[in-house]
Amino acid sequence: MDSDKNKLKIVYCTRCRWLFRASWLAQELLTTFEEDLDEVALSPGSGGTFDITLNGKVLFSRAKEGRFPESKELKQLVRDQIAPNRDLGHSDR
Repeated sequence: MDSDKNKLKIVYCTRCRWLFRASWLAQELLTTFEEDLDEVALSPGSGGTFDITLNGKVLFSRAKEGRFPESKELKQLVRDQIAPNRDLGHSDR
C-alpha cells in the first residue's frame, strides 16, 4: 500500500469534550478498513467543530449537517471513496 494513500482526519471540539466520540469513530473505521486506511488522525479543535476528512476532502461536517455522523453512515462514506465495490455487510443494510 502506498504510504500516503488514504489519510482520514477527525477534527473534534475539545471544549465540547468530543474526544471520546471521535476516538470511537476512529476505532470503528480502523477496524473496518484496516487494510485500506494508512492513517487515522484525531485533531483537537474548537468552536463546536466535528469534521471528518479523507485525503483532504470533507466527508462529514457537523456544522453543515447539524448532527453527528452515524457509524454506519461514515463507513459507507469512506467505503464509497476508497473501496466502492466492497460489501460492508450489516452496515449496508
